[in-house]
Amino acid sequence: MISYGQRLRAATAERGRLCVGIDPHPGILRNWGLDLDASGLERCARGTVAALGDLVPVFKPQSAFFEAYGSSGVAVLERTLADIRAAGALSLLDVKRGDIGSTMDAYAAAYLTDGSPLAADAVTLSPYLGFGSLDGAIAIATAQGRGVYVLALTSNPEARTIQHSIAADGRPVGQLIVDEAAARNLGEDFGAVGIVVGATIGATGIDFSRLNGPILAPGIGTQGATVTDLQTVFGAALPLVLPSTSREILTAGPERTRLRTAATRALAEMEAAVGLG
Repeated sequence: MISYGQRLRAATAERGRLCVGIDPHPGILRNWGLDLDASGLERCARGTVAALGDLVPVFKPQSAFFEAYGSSGVAVLERTLADIRAAGALSLLDVKRGDIGSTMDAYAAAYLTDGSPLAADAVTLSPYLGFGSLDGAIAIATAQGRGVYVLALTSNPEARTIQHSIAADGRPVGQLIVDEAAARNLGEDFGAVGIVVGATIGATGIDFSRLNGPILAPGIGTQGATVTDLQTVFGAALPLVLPSTSREILTAGPERTRLRTAATRALAEMEAAVGLG
């Protein structure tokens, strides 16, 4: 079986280094001239994939914006994930799940198991019930050729209270998360356990050198980060970074040509920023 790390590297080598967030919040739907209902949601989410599916390597649907419309919204998410798969791109479902025991196993079955209508190529997970609580999901993801991205240093200001505090062993909590992810990637050509680090957080002193896995870097564009901030945050770890943007692309819609122009521009900027151009 081809690992998630290998699939991600192949996708970015072919298409460039960019993750497009599918965050169809009400402002985006209004901008597209759509109603705030499941029909508008579907036209936005699936329309984005239809326009960019052959161009972008990774799409990141934000589950909450689909769940907000109940079962009909979740059905749209299922169809959007199927569209991404059919387009030959990778799906990274932003669900930020984290729990223990059978509950975490159930999340893994929903999002990381062959045959589930909500299965994605990768998901985001929260480690703040203890990194070890994610091991069952990581094992399932690895066995199925899928990946996980674990929240390490997020861009919201409230996160500093926990993520930048000092753990019992003297390491910053963010470093502890990075090191725990790295331990799961030992022996891999390129591991399936990635981390999430906000592109807006600035220099942190965190050592990413042993991670051997992908770094999802959201926050570029409307949230305030620019591609030049990637060097400040990640330094020598830039080759691991998967930059992510959402509204900068989606606000160009619904016209297909404008969406593709925005995505093409972002691909060129991101590729240059991470040293791949």
